Amino acid sequence: MRMRLVGVYVPDQEKALRFYTEVLGFQRKHDVPVGADRWLTVVSPEEPAGPELLLSPDGHPAVRPYKDALAADGIPVVSFQVDDLDAELRRLRELGVTIAQEPLETGKVITAVIDDTCGNLIQLAARAE
Repeated sequence: MRMRLVGVYVPDQEKALRFYTEVLGFQRKHDVPVGADRWLTVVSPEEPAGPELLLSPDGHPAVRPYKDALAADGIPVVSFQVDDLDAELRRLRELGVTIAQEPLETGKVITAVIDDTCGNLIQLAARAE
């Protein structure tokens, strides 16, 4: 069993694409029209054949309460691994990204949480030194 696709719900696919590519550094992989929306995925430039992140429209009535509840409780919808969390947070701060949770060391892992500007919290994780 392998993970190939995970999704986040976004209100505006174009805005989400800009954030995930221009700010986080992912690359667009698939961009296929599906009615009024798109099958829109991004991948890590380090693993272009690796897992894809689907930027899925959040129009279904169940999505907004789900997203609001997670955000209100500070629960990230997805986690991305970084090599140097401090350096990544400095870079993201310079780009104006909101840090929702400052670094927190939990054993062998250190995490932080950012706001993706699309109603989602994203966890960044790195190995603790």
